[in-house]
Amino acid sequence: MRDTSPSMRYTRAARAAAAEIIGTYSTSFGWATGLLGRRHRGHIRSIYALVRIADEIVDGTAAEFGLDAEAQAQALEDYREQTHRAMAAGYSTDLVIHAFARTAAAAGIDTSLTGPFFDSMRADLHGSPGDDQQRAQYVYGSAEVVGLMCLRVFLREEHLPAVEVQELEEGARQLGAAFQNVNFLRDLAADADQLGRNYLSDSAALTEVEHRAWVQIIGTQLDAAAGVIPSLPRDCRAAVAAAHLFFAELLTRLEATPTEELRRRRIRVPNPVKVRLISRALAGNAGSLQRNASPTTDRPRDPRSA
Repeated sequence: MRDTSPSMRYTRAARAAAAEIIGTYSTSFGWATGLLGRRHRGHIRSIYALVRIADEIVDGTAAEFGLDAEAQAQALEDYREQTHRAMAAGYSTDLVIHAFARTAAAAGIDTSLTGPFFDSMRADLHGSPGDDQQRAQYVYGSAEVVGLMCLRVFLREEHLPAVEVQELEEGARQLGAAFQNVNFLRDLAADADQLGRNYLSDSAALTEVEHRAWVQIIGTQLDAAAGVIPSLPRDCRAAVAAAHLFFAELLTRLEATPTEELRRRRIRVPNPVKVRLISRALAGNAGSLQRNASPTTDRPRDPRSA
């Protein structure tokens, strides 16, 4: 029997709000989360919604509403404080934050993950990462911890040996990093022209050599992530595989696009191609996800350090 208590009705409304966020901002992730088992779906959407709102504060939306840099920083800090208060109390008047807080309580997501995330969002307000260490720290907070949050949702009812959990955590981090680095390549023009940020190059503009090096790094990250997908609970494998395939396809298109063209336009994966990739994910052949013949789980090297 469905719980109709005021608290559950409020939480259902919060999760509906989170679902609306993902439906509005990301076709790919919206479709992928639709493949999740019912017990995971609302939780993953809640994580994405919170991350998306924080990202919008620092990536231009707040500025379009007239907030200067100082006001954006304050808005982000307010959002961070509201999130952490809600995680402690289990309730928020902000529906997206409330949905996330309920997910955090269910999955054991704590400030060891949300703290680095908000730190990376704050770093965005100060421009590009200054060196390799800052970049690695930024990617960990902006993307890898999101993968770890999702993994905690998937494993919250599982009882796995510590070594298996560690392997899955490494895969989640690699997948998060791959997604972020693909986004850096895809959004090269917008990041540089609209936000004045350069995440992938020490020079004024990404060079062709750096472009090719990053494609190789991302391919290695995707391969490492693909290796652990079969170890995930059955009711989340297809969704994770679909997201992996979407980004692998996008990477293939980014690889085939001249570097100069990446600086002018955003590359996309057409919806009919996404439908075919979903069919492939549903087929359950996760082993075919790897791009390279000999993947490695070693951390790939930042080409800027070469």
